[in-house]
Amino acid sequence: MKSTQRLTLGALLLAVMLVLGYVESLIPLTGMPGVKVGLSNCVLMLSLDWLGGGMTLALLAGKVLLSGLLFGSPFSMLYALAGGLSSLGLMMGLRKIPGVSFFGLGMAGGAVHNLAQVLLAMLLLQTPSLLSYLALLLPVGAAMGFVTGLIAGRLHVHLRLPVSNPSSTPHPANERTTQP
Repeated sequence: MKSTQRLTLGALLLAVMLVLGYVESLIPLTGMPGVKVGLSNCVLMLSLDWLGGGMTLALLAGKVLLSGLLFGSPFSMLYALAGGLSSLGLMMGLRKIPGVSFFGLGMAGGAVHNLAQVLLAMLLLQTPSLLSYLALLLPVGAAMGFVTGLIAGRLHVHLRLPVSNPSSTPHPANERTTQP
């Protein structure tokens, strides 16, 4: 894929992530802080496959910075960065294991995202009792990750790129099926 195509696709994916993040912030799921589906993570999973780890890391940084400036605060950026980096790092590692699907990536990423945010909160607030919140957030993060993995998997099957990412090795569990 040409560098201008990669840059254009990256910009488009960043815009989609920002819109999804904003829309999602308008729809409260529960009364619990930190619980959301994380729809923009679908886009990150697709970017990881289409554009590779470096560009996906740049998209994550752009999303955290722009979302924080537009809709959040410095603390929300810090928590989003901690969760996003840990989640993306794990997904990049898991992606190398044959048989790990978008479901697995999403579930692991969702759980680790919540883990990183709670650990950061414990560190910043000096409140070890926040660890008990993980009993709720880890399964909820995995469940929300399952949803985002399901969406990313379906989108991956139906969305076609004009040119595949040469630096990305095809992942057997995420292979596109041919549709008539």
